[in-house]
Amino acid sequence: MSDTNAAQAFAKLLAVVTELRERCPWDREQKLGDTPRHLIEEAYEVADAIERGDPIETAEELGDAIVQCIFTAVILGEDSKLDIATVIQNAAEKLIRRHPHVYSDTRADTSEQVIENWERIKVDERAGKNPDGAKSLAHVGRGLPSMMRAEKLGEKARRAGMDWANIREVLAKAREEIDEVEDALDRNDTAHAAEELGDLMLAIANAPRFINHNAEQTLRAACDKFVARFDRVAQIAASRGLDLKQMTPLEIDVLWNEAKAAKM
Repeated sequence: MSDTNAAQAFAKLLAVVTELRERCPWDREQKLGDTPRHLIEEAYEVADAIERGDPIETAEELGDAIVQCIFTAVILGEDSKLDIATVIQNAAEKLIRRHPHVYSDTRADTSEQVIENWERIKVDERAGKNPDGAKSLAHVGRGLPSMMRAEKLGEKARRAGMDWANIREVLAKAREEIDEVEDALDRNDTAHAAEELGDLMLAIANAPRFINHNAEQTLRAACDKFVARFDRVAQIAASRGLDLKQMTPLEIDVLWNEAKAAKM
């Protein structure tokens, strides 16, 4: 599709979303505060379609996500002077500003150099808005799910010079946190146990990046594997007239290992 056709398609979609905002009862009722849930849901639908390797579904879900972005921008324009044209223009200017190796004379021959330039420019921009908080991690990933934020915090800390050396150090930290959880449980201090569990989860969330994997995708894959094995266990139990609710943990473990052996 040419740039002209893409612009025409975008203009048509914007016109449809704007008309629905004006004429559809549900769309008219929505406020800016109602939009985040839909944005997040659609983003995860896109991610799931990509993960499943389904280009047709990816295109459809991506279209739904774009609709939600436009809808949010339309409402934002009603509530402020930041209309969709301003949003798009600002986004284009930010991309140009953060890619000086493309639009200026800065050199970046590797992806790592691109990221370093990007981060430096972000810090400079943030310093202009808030000089006291430019180097703080407080702003990092505030709107992300906790697993993704934990990984992003680790990545940012690494660029600032603080990180584990390798995955074995991460696992050692995880074992240390497990010991602290158990110590808290021995004292019947559930509040402290929960705190230590949080530290454990933070460490584990950062483990995959040391072997070039993504925490979110790694956990999603584990969830999918669990679902497949659980369903297989349920099928085996049903085929033998067994009720999982009436079985002992040991008996269920036998079925689980049977499902596991089947490469589920």
